[in-house]
Amino acid sequence: MTGRLVLVWALVAAPAAAQRLGARVTAAPDGIVRLSFAARPGVCGDGHNVIALECAGGKCGWGRGGRTITVDRGFDRDEVEYDCEPGPVRVSLTVRTGRVQSLRTYVGGRWVAPRGDAAVTDLGTVASRDAVEFLLGLATQEDAGGGEEAILPLTLADSVTVWPLLLKLARDDRAPRRTRRQAVFWLGQAAGDAATRGLADLIDEGDVDRDVKEQAVFALSQQPHDAGVPALIRIARTHPEPGVRRKALFWLGQSGDPRALALFEELLTKP
Repeated sequence: MTGRLVLVWALVAAPAAAQRLGARVTAAPDGIVRLSFAARPGVCGDGHNVIALECAGGKCGWGRGGRTITVDRGFDRDEVEYDCEPGPVRVSLTVRTGRVQSLRTYVGGRWVAPRGDAAVTDLGTVASRDAVEFLLGLATQEDAGGGEEAILPLTLADSVTVWPLLLKLARDDRAPRRTRRQAVFWLGQAAGDAATRGLADLIDEGDVDRDVKEQAVFALSQQPHDAGVPALIRIARTHPEPGVRRKALFWLGQSGDPRALALFEELLTKP
C-alpha cells in the first residue's frame, strides 16, 4: 500500500483535481494507463510518431513551416507532406505497483482496443491543467520512470502557460538533472521576451549546475534571432565561466547572424 501512495504524496502541492488524477493513476492495476487532454493551438500529430508544432490548416511537412518532432528521433524535417490532427494529446503510462515506469506521448489518432489479455485502464479526457500538474509532479520525482518524458506532453497542453513552470523546474536542484535539462530544452522552444529573459537569468545564476547552464545557452540559440543573438553575445562577452562563454560562441557561429560575425571580428582583432 505504501508504494501506491508515493505518486499521491508527490502531488501534495498540486490542485485537488490533479491530486485526484494522480490517485487514479496510482490505484490502477499493473499495466497501461491512458489519458487524453486538449492540445494547444498549432499542435497536431499523426497519432503515431509525428508531433508537429506551429502548424496551421491541418497540413505540416516540408515547405509548410512549423517544426516537426519524430518521437524517439528528435527534430526532423520531412520530405513529404502529411495530414495532421489537432489533438488531443494522448499519454500512455506503464504502471507497476502504483509507480509510473515509463511514458509515451502521441497527438491525434485513436486509441487501439487492447488485446484480450492486456491490462489497460483508460482515464478518458482530463482537464489540461490537471494533466500539466500531474505530469509536472511526475517529472520532479527522482525515482519515477518517465519523469524526463513527462516534459514533452505538458508543453503541448492547451490553456496553460507552461514556461514559468519549466523555468522553476530547471532551477530546482532537487529534481533529477536529466529532467532539468529537458525542461531547459523545451523552455528554449517557447518564443517570447519573457522566456528569453528567464533563460538568460538562469545562465547568470551562480548555484545552477554548469551542464544546465550550457543547455540554457543552447535553448537561447533556438529563440528567434532578434531575441536570442543579443543574449548570446552578452554571455560570450561577460560570463565568468569560460565553458559557458565557449558554448555561446559556438551557437553564435551556427546562427549566421551578422552581429555574431562582428563579435568574432572584434574578438579576433582585439589586442
